[in-house]
Amino acid sequence: MELHMQESMIYKTLIWDGAVSLAVLDSTSLVREAIRRHGLSPVAAAALGRTMSATAYLCSWLKEEKSTLSVTICGNGAGGKICVAGDGGLNMRGFCENPAADLPLRADGKLDVGGFTGRSGTLTVIRDDGDGIPFVGTSELVSGEIAEDFSAYFLASEQRPTAVALGVKVGAEGCLAAGGLFLQPLPGAGEEILRRVEREMARFTRLSSLIEEKGGVGVLRMLAPSESYDARPVRFRCHCSRERIRSLIVSLGREEAESILRDEGKISVYCHYCNTEYEFLAEEARALFDAAE
Repeated sequence: MELHMQESMIYKTLIWDGAVSLAVLDSTSLVREAIRRHGLSPVAAAALGRTMSATAYLCSWLKEEKSTLSVTICGNGAGGKICVAGDGGLNMRGFCENPAADLPLRADGKLDVGGFTGRSGTLTVIRDDGDGIPFVGTSELVSGEIAEDFSAYFLASEQRPTAVALGVKVGAEGCLAAGGLFLQPLPGAGEEILRRVEREMARFTRLSSLIEEKGGVGVLRMLAPSESYDARPVRFRCHCSRERIRSLIVSLGREEAESILRDEGKISVYCHYCNTEYEFLAEEARALFDAAE
C-alpha cells in the first residue's frame, strides 16, 4: 500500500454557537519523520506521536512564532522520559529515552502505551513567551495513555477543561495515520455543553482510523459540517545546526576544548531531539578559536 505524504496540519474552529473551540490535527507525516529519525518501535511511535500531537496543539496557542513550549513526561514505564518541544511557528521535535523498547500487545490487541510511558509520574509543560518569566505547569500522570494525561493537565494546571483524543496507527509500512482532536469549552459554557462534549467524544475512540479514512478536514466536518476553519502546517524541525554547535564549542573556552581534544581526539555534540551527532576534529575545533580571537 502506498502511503500518502501530505503535510501535517492543524485545523481550528468554533462550534456550537461559539461555545466550544475545536481543533483537529493530522500529524501523520510528523510521526513518520520521528520514526525515521529515531528508529521507534511501534509502541514508542504511538507514545511519542501522541505526545507530539498534543504538544503541537499547545504550541498552536502561542502568540508569537519565537515563543517556545516544551513537554516532558517522566513516567515509570519501559520507554523512559518523553520530551517534545516546539514553537509558535509549529516547528516540532521530540524523542524518548528508549526508542527501541517494545512491549506485548494489551489483552484487547492494542499497543500498551501506558506500559511504555508508565502509569505513575508527572507531565510538565514549560511555556516561554519571551517575557523572561516562563510558565511552568505540572500534573500527575493518570494512565500513561497520553490523552487522559493531557486532559488532566489542562484541568489541573491551565484550569481549562479539555476533552482530548489522540491516536497513532502503525502497520508493517510504518505510521498509517496519526493525530489529535481537542474540544475545549470556552468560559461561560454551561453544563449542557460539557455533557455534549462528553457524548461527542465517544465517536472518536478510533481517531487514527478516522484520520486515515477521512483526513483531518473530514474529521473536523464530523463536528463542524459547515463552519469555516483556520489551517496551519506542522513540521518536524529541529533548531540544532552545525553553525549553532560551533558557537557552543567556542563558548566552552579554549582550555576546556583542549582538554576534551586531549582525551577524545575530537569534540562531539549529540542532539537528542533529532538524533544528530556533530563531530569536530582537532584542527577544525582549534580553528574556531583562532577565528574568534
